[in-house]
Amino acid sequence: MLLLGLLLAGAAGAFTGLLIAYNASGGPEYTVTMFGNTLGTLNTLEIFISGIVLALIFCLGLLMMRGGAAMARRRRVSRREQRRQTAAALAERDAMANRLRDTGSYEGDPAVTATQTDVAATTPRRRHRPHVFGH
Repeated sequence: MLLLGLLLAGAAGAFTGLLIAYNASGGPEYTVTMFGNTLGTLNTLEIFISGIVLALIFCLGLLMMRGGAAMARRRRVSRREQRRQTAAALAERDAMANRLRDTGSYEGDPAVTATQTDVAATTPRRRHRPHVFGH
């Protein structure tokens, strides 16, 4: 969206500049020519209205550039926060792995470890047999 807005604003600005450069003559009616081609004959009111339309197109391009830049900023901030959270989770995982390796067991909350061992003791381990195709 940022690139499209930049393209739209640049095209409106270039078109306005070329119209002014190629049509500097005065009179009650203006023949609009660009690159040797006649685009039309306009009176003063039509020229004023076309100027307003070109200004609105230019502003639309600026608005699109602003929206694209804001979206890119939100995406960049979100990615940065996700990287921070990932790094914190990895650091916590590594710290717990080092503590487990050093002590040989997890020294956590006794209530949690007791319920984990009770559940492990009461739940029988099921051994899975390999699946034989066709049986």
